[in-house]
Amino acid sequence: MLKDRVKDVRVDGETTLSDLMRQLGKSGGFSTGKIYTAHSILKRMFSEENTTFLSFPADIIATGTRGIITDMIRSGLIDVIITTCGTIDHDIARSLGAYYCGDFSMSDVMLREIGINRLGNVLVPDESYGPLIEHFTQPILENLYAEKKEWAPVDLIDRFGSQINDESSILFQAHRMKVPIFIPGITDGSFGSQLWSFYERHKDFSINLLEDEHRLSDIIFDSKKAGALMIGGGISKHHTIWWNQFRGGLDYAIYITTAQEYDGSLSGARLEEAISWGKVKPRAKFVNVYGDATVILPLLLAPFL
Repeated sequence: MLKDRVKDVRVDGETTLSDLMRQLGKSGGFSTGKIYTAHSILKRMFSEENTTFLSFPADIIATGTRGIITDMIRSGLIDVIITTCGTIDHDIARSLGAYYCGDFSMSDVMLREIGINRLGNVLVPDESYGPLIEHFTQPILENLYAEKKEWAPVDLIDRFGSQINDESSILFQAHRMKVPIFIPGITDGSFGSQLWSFYERHKDFSINLLEDEHRLSDIIFDSKKAGALMIGGGISKHHTIWWNQFRGGLDYAIYITTAQEYDGSLSGARLEEAISWGKVKPRAKFVNVYGDATVILPLLLAPFL
């Protein structure tokens, strides 16, 4: 119990993030210990024969953290992505337009009057979002519709990735690296609204959600081991742990969240709770890390990129 002494962290202008991570593992407290544990689990997860899931909500793709996700895909660290529809929205919008730095305290009434949307402290001009996504999406949908009338979302998303000429794009890199992107809530966003709008004009166009579930089942049952880096909760986190229960649970799991468990929500639920459902193995290596993913992810993943 008393074998590892607390050691002071020493940093200067020559300290690398890898050096810092090693020091955090010996600093004792408080969140640094969890970040180092997450780093250690990722190191094992990335080095073993393992199906690695990445789940996250869309909001972080509106920020510079998008670059971390893109680099994880580019580096071959990720096998499967499960996310929300807004990820497609923000990825397309930022590949073709621009978002801007703002402030949490800005007047939302004023912003609405001048056609700017606020996502936390990120500013999204109208012209960089809805109309831009529509003008990009509809011609591609026409071409895909001419090819066939029914599409699995995972295939549809892959084809959109092939149409984006941007190295910074998540869709582009996922297409290039053959990483499937699953979005169980595909209609909940601007991209989903474009699918609906297209359907209103082409009633024989259909999205086969269950084909995505079939593809996920094949991935799950073919996996010798499975690990997941889960950023935030909601449908992305749940779909990841839900499917892994059918193979007896995750072998590795890192959960980064700002939610608390007192309200019984899935987002607030610690990974310990997932053990009771069979979604994380009792002997799995896992850790809950509390904090803002836009701060934690660069620190946590830099040594692997």
